[in-house]
Amino acid sequence: MQEAQQAVLKNESPQAETIAVPLAARLGDPLSAVDTPSLILDLDAFEENLRTMQVLAERHGVALRPHGKAHKCPEIALRQIALGATGICCQKVSEAVPFVAAGVRDILISNEVVGPAKLALLARLAKQAHMTVCVDHPRAAQALSATMVEYQASIKVLVELDVGQKRCGVQTPDEAIALIQLVQKLPNISFAGVQAYHGGLQHKRSLEQRQKAAEKAVRLVRQYLRAFAKAGITCPVVSGGGTGSAVFDVASQVYTEIQAGTYAFMDTDYAGIDWGEAVSFRHSLFLLGTVMSTPTPERAVVDLGLKSTSAESGVPLIMDHEGLRCVAVHDEHSILQADSRRNRPDVGAQLRLIPAHCDPTFNLHDSVVAVRGQYVEAIWPISARGLSR
Repeated sequence: MQEAQQAVLKNESPQAETIAVPLAARLGDPLSAVDTPSLILDLDAFEENLRTMQVLAERHGVALRPHGKAHKCPEIALRQIALGATGICCQKVSEAVPFVAAGVRDILISNEVVGPAKLALLARLAKQAHMTVCVDHPRAAQALSATMVEYQASIKVLVELDVGQKRCGVQTPDEAIALIQLVQKLPNISFAGVQAYHGGLQHKRSLEQRQKAAEKAVRLVRQYLRAFAKAGITCPVVSGGGTGSAVFDVASQVYTEIQAGTYAFMDTDYAGIDWGEAVSFRHSLFLLGTVMSTPTPERAVVDLGLKSTSAESGVPLIMDHEGLRCVAVHDEHSILQADSRRNRPDVGAQLRLIPAHCDPTFNLHDSVVAVRGQYVEAIWPISARGLSR
């Protein structure tokens, strides 16, 4: 203490102790001991969701290729594959790197890849794992082929069809056929099928709306497949579909694999749609927060905000507390409104909140705390967070 005071008087800095940020949780900790804000995964609900979707796909003879962008966590992907998933999707090339490093050996980059740096990384990954990528333009196919030749690698290609998403994808069967024929001629790339994904229909509120939209997309895919057959083109893979349309996709006899992602976790956006009776999934992903202030009889403030959860799809939903709702999400705070003083939690109370959109919420955290009942069973790194190139 005297040395530190003397150092200050001499305008010198005392040697500071290096302080490491402590872990939010340790194995075996009770949930009540987990520091907040933390991302929590209820393993019992999570495992039930994995089984439900896997059984649904297998019952119809359709492969399940879950989307890694939903969680960016290799351990989650490995558990899906262990239950029977054929592999995973990634949306960006860099996102795939931690999954390949963890032992995932079948990955679809369900997106177009343009640019020398990205293509070079994709070629390197293709030498370690079975990689597939989407294309919708001749120039992209040519650049992909040239890079694979340069790196002495090979890769499979899905031609992307625009089936209503109005984003990427070829617009007509003639355009698709011309692109397929080009791919078939180019070295080190091979035509494997098509991607026919329609993300917008996944979130239509009513079951009937989703079914009609899914059936419309399937009719369009069939038009493409008939045109391919007339041109003598075999199309082994039709990949697409998602959590909200899964029951229709697997029964369509068109899709050979579905790309569902959120089913494993669920969020408030998906909670707001009509699921009918064919399938159901449980909420398994939560934000754990602590009440840090109660400035009025009806207001509470919890210690998580936009740096812990996304809000583009709305505010989180509070679990296990009737008469309490989230009304605003700030950088580091979420504002809760209670119907009465009786329903307002006290300072120090721990709350579970369901994120509105699981994908970007995962991307805000370094790890997810996996709990069984009320105890921490595992802590899994979210290794692909921030990898968006």
